[in-house]
Order: sequence, then C-alpha cells, then structure tokens
Amino acid sequence: MPPISPRFERLPEYVLARIPARKRELVLRGVDVIDLGAGDADLAPPPAALDRLASASREPAMQRYGFGLGLYAYREAISAWMERRFGARFDPLTEVVPLIGSKEGITHLAFAYMQDGDVGIIPEPGYNSYQGGTLLAGGEAYRYALRPRTDFLVELDDVPEDVLRRARILYLNYPNNPTAAIAPREYLERVVAECRERDILLVYDNAYSELAFDGYVPPSIFEIDGAREVAVEFHSLSKTYNMTGWRLGWAVARPEVAGALAKVKSFVDTGQFMAVQAAGVAAIESYDSFVPGNVAVFKERRDAAVAAFREAGFACETPRATMYLWIPLPEGVPSARFAERLLEEEGVVVLPGSGFGAGGEGFFRISFITSPERIVEAARRAGRVLNGFLSRV
Repeated sequence: MPPISPRFERLPEYVLARIPARKRELVLRGVDVIDLGAGDADLAPPPAALDRLASASREPAMQRYGFGLGLYAYREAISAWMERRFGARFDPLTEVVPLIGSKEGITHLAFAYMQDGDVGIIPEPGYNSYQGGTLLAGGEAYRYALRPRTDFLVELDDVPEDVLRRARILYLNYPNNPTAAIAPREYLERVVAECRERDILLVYDNAYSELAFDGYVPPSIFEIDGAREVAVEFHSLSKTYNMTGWRLGWAVARPEVAGALAKVKSFVDTGQFMAVQAAGVAAIESYDSFVPGNVAVFKERRDAAVAAFREAGFACETPRATMYLWIPLPEGVPSARFAERLLEEEGVVVLPGSGFGAGGEGFFRISFITSPERIVEAARRAGRVLNGFLSRV
C-alpha cells in the first residue's frame, strides 16, 4: 500500500467522530444519556417540506441526475429569500450554487483558490471544514484564537504581516459556532475593507442567521458595502428548519466565485437528490409560518440552559443567537478531561473546547437540542462533576 499523504496526516481529529459510538455503548449499558453535543435538534422539519418530499419522491423526473444545475425552482427560492431577507439580489443561474449541505461547499471552495504556500485564516475554535478544505487543498492553516479579549472576533490587526501577505481566504462565522458571538456591523465593514485591500476571499458562514433572539437580526455580509467584490456567503437549511440530515444548503457570490465553486463540485458530485431540493423549496417558502415558532422553542431552551448552568456553578453569558452556550471552566480544569468525566460519570455529552482546537481550551459547548427539563438535569449533573474537580484543588 502507498503511504498516507502528508496533507492527510495534517488533518486533526474531528471532535464529533467518536461520540456516536461511545454514546451507543453507554445506552446499551443502561445509562441515561443526555446528549448536548452536536448541533442537531430533536425537532421536526416544516410539515410542508415533509409533504413535498413524499410527493416529489414519486415523480419520475426527480429520480434523475440533478447535476450542478439541480432543481431550478430551488435556485429561484434561494434567490427570492436572499432578496427578501437581506435586500441582496443574486441571479439564480450564475450567482447561486446549490450544495449538499454548506459543509461540503465550504470545504470544496478552497480547492479553487488554495495552492502550496497559500494561507487560510481560520478561527479557532471553529468549524472543521474551514481547516479541512485549506489543508486538503495544500494550503497552510493560520489558526486565530477566539478569546474574550476580542469578543471572540477575528482581528486582522493581530495577524502577522507575513501571514496576511500569503492569505488567500479568511473564514468568518457570525453568529458563531461554538462561541455564540455576534459581529457588529462596524467590525464587518472593517473586515470587508481589509479583504478588498489585500485581495483576500472572505468566506462568510451564515448558517445561524435565523436563530437569533431578543430582537437581534443577524446581517448578511452582502449588506456591507464592497462585499460583492470579495465575499461568498454560505447558508444551510439544517439549523433554521431542523433539517440537518437532509444535507441542503447553498452559496451565493458574484459569478466568478460561484462559478469556481460550481466547477470544483462538477468533479466531485452530481447534485443533491432533486426531491430533497423540492422539499427545500417548500421549507424556504414556509419561513413565515414556521421559523418564528421554531426560534421561540430555542429561546425557551436557551433561557432554561443559562439559568440551570448558572445555578450549577458555571459562569455563562446569555447568547443573542445560535443554539449554543460557550461555557468557561475554572482555571486548571482541562476541557477534555471535564467532558470525559461528565460523559463517563454522569452520562452527559458536551463538547470540550480543546476539541475545536487549542484556541478553545478553557471552555465547553452545550447545544439546545433537547427539552428544557433534560437540559436542566444535564446542568445538575455537570455541576456535580465540576464540584468534584474543585474539591481536589
């Protein structure tokens, strides 16, 4: 057998890779497992999407290759929604790229822009597809640690000049996974201006744009002047519509960027099942009737989580967006060891900050993916484990 390539060897372990098997082992042993790990809610998709999938799956035309074009009605629905939601118009044919979930699109985009010696600036903690695409495409990953000092924002003034000169892609994700941070408009304006000046492609992962609370309305990067010149924005139906397993998303950008991503994908896949795309149209068109109620459920869970984890002895902020709490641990409590003990001793799945990269150490993430009652119980169990650590100090 040939040796594994160096670029493969550089890939870090995916934080969620081992959890499903470990969870199954515990369940088979009779452990009452509470899973607050993956951002994968236990809620139903829009009824209209389920109905349309059932009907579309019986249509002969839907069984054929979609290729890159896919179902044109899906492109049209995306374009109409982007214009309505953000006031940004994208041509359905030349500026919209249907994706098999935003993750694959974010990863594949790097293959069009990275070469040996190029740098991708990656938030750490952050979504693994940012560094996955960069490393698999032969680029170098410059990991910028998201810390409270900068309000969990990537500040390019902190990046060494030699890195900025070689940077081809900057990955940003606000509202942010896992920290739940949001980006002020003034910050986005500064970033767009610097990307234009330095000719850096701004990859804006906006998967959580619709999970926001307390009157906060997350923007599109394309609401910022000049962003069309340098940005591509990714969206997903996964979180907004509880459709994680359906693998439906999209990218929007000017034709040159959209076309580059579409060309890479033409060598990788032949498009998502068109019946699923038809269901995606139904989901998007049910926005007004579905999304506000869904967000209200997440807000109830957020409020329960914040109160319960504070009661259990943790300091945590109230996030204005996403489905996560990013909870600091006391100094000297390693996040991986805390998460391991919480799983083994109490049957609660959380993600250690170090699992997102060294920049995430000192925190752990929980997801609002189960009922308030179960979240409260998980917080109680986490408090017991925390007390066990503190009693040894």
